[in-house]
Amino acid sequence: MVDPKDNFIYPRASYQGHFEPGNLVFNANLQEFAQRVNYICNLETAGKISSNDAYVQIKDLWKTLKQSSKELGISKKSPPDEPTT
Repeated sequence: MVDPKDNFIYPRASYQGHFEPGNLVFNANLQEFAQRVNYICNLETAGKISSNDAYVQIKDLWKTLKQSSKELGISKKSPPDEPTT
C-alpha cells in the first residue's frame, strides 16, 4: 500500500493522452523531470546550491529526458513558426 505522505511529496497525475506504452513511460519520465526541476529550483532559491550548479543539473536532466524521448520513439512535433520582428 502506498503511504499517503508519498502521494503528497511525490504527486503523480494520471495519464490523459492516447494510450501507448511508450507514451505512458514518457509521461512518467516527464513527471519525474518536473519534480526534480522543482527540487533543484527550491534548493537554489534557498541558497543551498549555486545558480550554476542548478543550471548544470537541470541541463543534465533535460538531456536524460530528451534521450528517453528518442529511445521510446516519441514523435517530435516542431513548434509553429514564430514571427520574426
